Amino acid sequence: MKIVQKDFRVSTRGRNQMIDITRKVSTVVKESGIADGDAIVYCPHTTAAITINENADPTVPQDILLTLEELIPHSRPGYRHFEGNSDAHCKSSLVGCSEQVLIRDAALKLGSWQAIFFCEFDGPRSRTVVVQVRGQ
Repeated sequence: MKIVQKDFRVSTRGRNQMIDITRKVSTVVKESGIADGDAIVYCPHTTAAITINENADPTVPQDILLTLEELIPHSRPGYRHFEGNSDAHCKSSLVGCSEQVLIRDAALKLGSWQAIFFCEFDGPRSRTVVVQVRGQ
């Protein structure tokens, strides 16, 4: 089994934002030389996340962010974290810090409407995404 790991940067412009990173992850997969296996897409930040969802309609990420903001508002009585980003930590924990995607014939095996998104909950910031490709 071969393992290749590569990082790339994502710059966010808003406090809450979902950015389609599928092309960047696909590039890492292609450059790895691995035809069959899997890719783990990981976010090493406690106020951001990785998810897979629809990319065909841009209102889907907007609806996800709207729902998260309604469920976990930025300002809420009772938050105790002194940095003022308690909501971002909660959103990150709910969405999750990684996704695993299968690889077949050197391509990500995503559904027709699926994309990999970097989720920012405490921006704007410059962030790192780590992709580990495993297989043969």
